[in-house]
Amino acid sequence: MTSRKSSDSYRRIYAVVRRIPEGRVATYGQVAVLAGLPGHARQVGYAMYALDDESVPWQRVINAQGRVSARSEPGWEGFQRHLLEEEGVVFNERGAVDLKRYRWEGS
Repeated sequence: MTSRKSSDSYRRIYAVVRRIPEGRVATYGQVAVLAGLPGHARQVGYAMYALDDESVPWQRVINAQGRVSARSEPGWEGFQRHLLEEEGVVFNERGAVDLKRYRWEGS
């Protein structure tokens, strides 16, 4: 069972992620700051893992190196990358996104 505090934090996290426009990305840490949870990037990851709401574009949240983070379930990294590429996000030969070009600034 999720605690009330976690539930409130997750709602704030999901509200931020819903604002990330198509073709843009945000890092876990950036989402945490915008949700009023600075220093809690890992909690953003937990929230994305627990997500059961299809209206939240989870694929737009990546790590601070501009990469799709590893998942516990094989294949999800490729699926996330595919969804981002469908939105026009380009990955370089090392599998990273140019954050200077694709990072959403949170407006």
